[in-house]
Amino acid sequence: MAGVKGQVQKRGVERRRAIVDAAIELFAQHGVRGTGVAAIAERVGATPSALIHHFGSKDALVQAVLEEADRRALERLSATKDAEPTLEQAFAWFVRDAEHTAATERQLAALHTTLTAENLDPGSGLHTWFRDRGRALRAHLTTLFTRAAADGSARTDLDPALLAAETAAFLEGAHLLWLLDPEQVDLTALHRGYFEGLASRISR
Repeated sequence: MAGVKGQVQKRGVERRRAIVDAAIELFAQHGVRGTGVAAIAERVGATPSALIHHFGSKDALVQAVLEEADRRALERLSATKDAEPTLEQAFAWFVRDAEHTAATERQLAALHTTLTAENLDPGSGLHTWFRDRGRALRAHLTTLFTRAAADGSARTDLDPALLAAETAAFLEGAHLLWLLDPEQVDLTALHRGYFEGLASRISR
């Protein structure tokens, strides 16, 4: 029975992954509002009720898509949520991620930015997820700058939390500028210039 149960669980995981992949593709093409549960279910050969069984709601599926995008980014960077990179490694990660986003992930980046704006209201479905993600990013950056000051790779007279907020603001703003005007804004060059300047500014 244990073997059968394991096979059922594996099929469930595979079906869930297929649904997320289909949702990523359709959301990128038509937007979240323009994509119904039925269309996603049809893409993977399932029924809408089966999709709801796996995720509970469309909002939960959208959240799963956003979490998958984050997971893929960490995988590309050979990083984990608990990684402790040096300042140089972290800055290089951000530049490489911008390069990948500009080359192949414009639709996902647009989806993320649009959903962030649509969920600014505390009463909206994904407000808490975006808020907590932002807090987690700033916390990781604060830890990064604190660790850099402690190991001597950054000045000790700087406020790590303020630097973290500034860096997070740059990341969000850079993507928005690029999405609005990709012909004029070079996302990779923008990231490279910012992080080179930041490294110079905070180095000892």
